[in-house]
Amino acid sequence: MTLSHIALLEAGAGVHEVTRLLLAIGVLLLAARALGELARYFGHPTVLGELSAGILLGPALFGRVAPEWSAWLFPSTGSSVVVLDGIRTLSVTLFLLVAGLEVDLSRISRRGKAALFVGLFGIAVPFAIGWITAKTAPEWVGYEERAGHGLGVFALFIATALSISALPVIAKTLMDLQLYKSDFGMIVIASAILNDLAGWIVFAVILGMIQSTDVAPNVWGIALLAVGFAVLMLTVGRWLLHRTLPWVQAHTAWPGGVIVFAISFALMSASVTDWIGIHAIFGAFLAGVALGDSAHLRERTRSTVAEFVSSFFAPLFFALVGLRIDFVTHFDPVVVSTVLVIACIGKIVGCGVGARLSGIAPRESIAIGFAMNARGSMEIILGLTAFQNGLIGERLLVALVIMALVTSIMSGPAIQRALARRRPARFARSMKSTTFVRALSARDTKGVVRELSAAIAVASRSDAARVESSFTEPALQPVAGVAAVCGKSDAIEWPVVALGMNRAGVSLGEAQCALVFLVLTPLSQPEAEAEILADLENTLRDESLRRKLLSVESYTELLALLRADGAAR
Repeated sequence: MTLSHIALLEAGAGVHEVTRLLLAIGVLLLAARALGELARYFGHPTVLGELSAGILLGPALFGRVAPEWSAWLFPSTGSSVVVLDGIRTLSVTLFLLVAGLEVDLSRISRRGKAALFVGLFGIAVPFAIGWITAKTAPEWVGYEERAGHGLGVFALFIATALSISALPVIAKTLMDLQLYKSDFGMIVIASAILNDLAGWIVFAVILGMIQSTDVAPNVWGIALLAVGFAVLMLTVGRWLLHRTLPWVQAHTAWPGGVIVFAISFALMSASVTDWIGIHAIFGAFLAGVALGDSAHLRERTRSTVAEFVSSFFAPLFFALVGLRIDFVTHFDPVVVSTVLVIACIGKIVGCGVGARLSGIAPRESIAIGFAMNARGSMEIILGLTAFQNGLIGERLLVALVIMALVTSIMSGPAIQRALARRRPARFARSMKSTTFVRALSARDTKGVVRELSAAIAVASRSDAARVESSFTEPALQPVAGVAAVCGKSDAIEWPVVALGMNRAGVSLGEAQCALVFLVLTPLSQPEAEAEILADLENTLRDESLRRKLLSVESYTELLALLRADGAAR
């Protein structure tokens, strides 16, 4: 169907608005999920791929390659825009509910000193750098003379924009890196809460200065209401929720009743903080913290909510954020470079110094600085709000968006590098299609090793004889009916695992095994072998899974089965 056909349909009895809206949501969700999986495959946080999906489908690329199609699928006006804006708000609100559910208040209280130091220095240092830069070299940060908005208000906005973090992106990055529930993660989250709460209060002041000449009473009112609501939620609110949850679980269908109760409570809390003048996400986050602290909230309920939100709403939110901005037309290299450099210096140095002063080790302090440096969605929301209120122009808006994306992208890899942390080796991630041998022809240990070594040699582009010589007997048998033969080699850089199957069984020593794993690990990773064997034993302990493995017909079916079971995470 061509665009002319589409125009005729719309002009006549035509394409309904709902059709276009559903197609747009489907395309966005699929692209976000696909690129998120691609990012995860290469060891990056999935948020990187999800943000990239919006950029690729937005005016920066799709809008230029196919402008008519882009304008039709993602119009700039109309009911679709209102609906997508509503979905974006709902998505980030629910995502912060999930982030709150994972917060361990007892752990935060144990690391309260560190969180306070990191939070305070993470605000003060970038605020000072932003203020000084905007005052001394305003043209470097995109200052444009605007009616009623002087340099003082603009400098205050720049200082605030550089001080704020992005709690949704930080939480998503820590979850992707499996650091969210650690002491490190709790310090970062607590510090980010302090950063963002202070930042949004100051930004509310700035908007008040734009719209009114008398803002002092409003400022104090916002601050007192915000602090009072937070205290109320984490004391009386937490106690009431703890008392209410057993009744909800006893008198409603599980898990629907508890999930609806949790989401409804989060949305109502979000509406309160939005009414106060602080962003709605803080209400949802506080609701999640209060709910998650109750011993009555089942882990399965928590994980169900998290899976639903993380699989649908989170990818949509980050894709919609990337979809909003065209950073090609108004790209200014000087403004972009200045904003990016001073943002990174201020936040990384400020948070790093705060962490060191609280007694945290140097490597972890640097990692905290990079974690807090992620600006993502919150920076974009702040920039869009300032732009819509006439405080900044397109050049600075584009610079803030690029800074938000770059800091979000660099956060995960920088944390891993600073902590010298790598993902544990897993057998499913170490397998390839060429290392899956559906029907072993060999019947003894030597023959099986030779057959599977040939498969590993193809996958690793190594010499088969050299690979075979890396393995020694006897075979290790982690569970009944499964054997793993291990070897080490300097010819590979990453672990490679081959799986051979034979329903009739293969004679390995005195055992008959239907599943045989050949595990080849590099000499440079001495711990990888133990990690893979532990993963094998933990995963294949389930007898029903072992039976299902023997019935798969292809590598794709094998991966699907392992992922469904959770082994390939």
